[in-house]
Amino acid sequence: MATENNRILLVEDDQNFGDVLRSYLEMHEYNVTLATDGAAGLESYHKGEFDLCIFDVMMPKKDGFMLAKEIREKDTDMPIIFLTAKTMKEDVLQGFKIGADDYITKPFNSEELLYRIQAILKRSQAKPDAREEIKEFIIGKYHFNYPLRILTFLGDGEQEEDKSKLSPKEAQLLRMFCMYMNDILPRSEALTKIWGEDNYFTARSMDVFVTKLRKYLKRDSNIEIVNIHGNGFQLLVKSGEEV
Repeated sequence: MATENNRILLVEDDQNFGDVLRSYLEMHEYNVTLATDGAAGLESYHKGEFDLCIFDVMMPKKDGFMLAKEIREKDTDMPIIFLTAKTMKEDVLQGFKIGADDYITKPFNSEELLYRIQAILKRSQAKPDAREEIKEFIIGKYHFNYPLRILTFLGDGEQEEDKSKLSPKEAQLLRMFCMYMNDILPRSEALTKIWGEDNYFTARSMDVFVTKLRKYLKRDSNIEIVNIHGNGFQLLVKSGEEV
């Protein structure tokens, strides 16, 4: 649910669509400022304070990519979602290179947009330092020591029965899954942080590593790594807590 602090800057050149989307978000308790071109959007950004930006890509005076670049020069942490009818791979990659948190093509399901907004705000408003300091995790019946890259299966009696030494990338990916345990880990975020870029080849590499992690964790039937189509992956743990 939104709070009074969830202020959204919506920049959309289709006035009718913008009005409908603003009304929908306000109905879910977001405070929305609407601008109808890139230049007006930049002016609104400088006049107000916002927690998230939603930009159409194709706009007069200043397109969404240019608007995002100028905002990124002032605020590297501002969450940005691009809305566009363009589905070309090059455009999607350009959006993520600029620093987009998400990229949604029109037409889209309004509930899906709402869910993505909630997930992005949850991440951006979390205290990253606290999560980054966690070095050891309990994943169901497993203990994961990230600095040593050791995954230990404890068994029902909580005695060590098996240890696996993970590769550096396996350990990095499992750590990110643990940080987002039972929540969605966006594919683009994992690729950018671990592989350094989001493209077809790194995405296929990530799929291979996810398969490897599934094999490591298969001894606990309460653990599952689920593929969330078009978004990322989710480490589901029916029992067990993060340490």
